Amino acid sequence: MSPRNVVKDRKLREERTRQVLDAAMHVIARRGLPATKMTDIAAEAGLSVGNVYKYFESKDQIFQTLVETGQREYRLFVEEALAKPLPPYEKLYWYTEQWLALDNAWAITIMLQHARTSEAVPEPLKKAVSARFEDNLRPMAALIAEGQRAGVFIDGDSLELALLYVSLMEGIILHDIPGIREITAITPEKALRLLLKKDGSVPADASKRD
Repeated sequence: MSPRNVVKDRKLREERTRQVLDAAMHVIARRGLPATKMTDIAAEAGLSVGNVYKYFESKDQIFQTLVETGQREYRLFVEEALAKPLPPYEKLYWYTEQWLALDNAWAITIMLQHARTSEAVPEPLKKAVSARFEDNLRPMAALIAEGQRAGVFIDGDSLELALLYVSLMEGIILHDIPGIREITAITPEKALRLLLKKDGSVPADASKRD
């Protein structure tokens, strides 16, 4: 096989894998893992069942890949916010704005909750998901601690505040599921009031947001 065909085959495999995972995310989020069948995932992906089995051995493998990928991508997302050359309020504003705009945040949130609570999920996977969740709070806690040192965010344990803020984001997104929207006009400014000191006014450097 020529190098060109090897690259083409690898690219096709990556595209098909992503196609299956995206389809499975929405099916499992809406139906739950026990009620989901490989035929459902294949239909959502627009592929044959045999084609899906070329990339994954079972729906359980798909589910585990989804939660691991989702948590890994989230970690990169929050680390990107922390690394931005911006004041702490602006970093958290960017994080919040991006989170509220994510199309699939509701689905991955539902699946991660399912992974930690469902009897259908093996105990080792549950523990791994919970451990990664706790570890993923640390970059957010570091961001909040920056804001505390700058006198912008309220005092308190930064890890606990990170949990509160991440839980707020998860809760908001679960009331804004496509086709089941129950809230409107949630903005980063409104969400950030949870952490702002004093009267919750926006810091003067907020106008520097890009």
